[in-house]
Amino acid sequence: MSKLVIVAHPSLKDSLINRIWLAELANHPDALEIHSLYEKYPDLNFDVAAEQALLSKYDEIVFQFPLHWFNVPFALKKYLDEVFTYGWAFGPGGDKMKGKKIRFAVSTGGTKDTYESRITLDDLLKPMSVTFHYCGCEVLPSHVFYGASTQPAEDAVVSNAREYANQILG
Repeated sequence: MSKLVIVAHPSLKDSLINRIWLAELANHPDALEIHSLYEKYPDLNFDVAAEQALLSKYDEIVFQFPLHWFNVPFALKKYLDEVFTYGWAFGPGGDKMKGKKIRFAVSTGGTKDTYESRITLDDLLKPMSVTFHYCGCEVLPSHVFYGASTQPAEDAVVSNAREYANQILG
């Protein structure tokens, strides 16, 4: 198993898109591991050594999260700040993430034109991309579901979830 999906959704039970994405990914337990930050650490007190050991085991890491106010959820930012440490992820001896492939799976409340009218989703994800490039990672194309708050049809979400799984599993 060389792929890890880190889920950083603060209210997963309320997210049709993320629940269906995870249900689709759960059909492939031999190909990937799913790791939910809010489930594992409801208090967001990360076990840094355990998280670093987990990340070290995988060649490809997917960060799955909703966009909140045009940014990543608090838990994901805190995770990066605490787990991607100097001497481990960057700086002298900090090569543990080097060569890993990173992908983002993002759900948005707004429709695509909300994000494309002035700035693109890639622009909004640029700080994350730059962070991972700095750590020596290769950032792969993102997967996105726009318009989660528009009450999308379940078959559209299921279709998107299959595309997501196919993108990850290649």
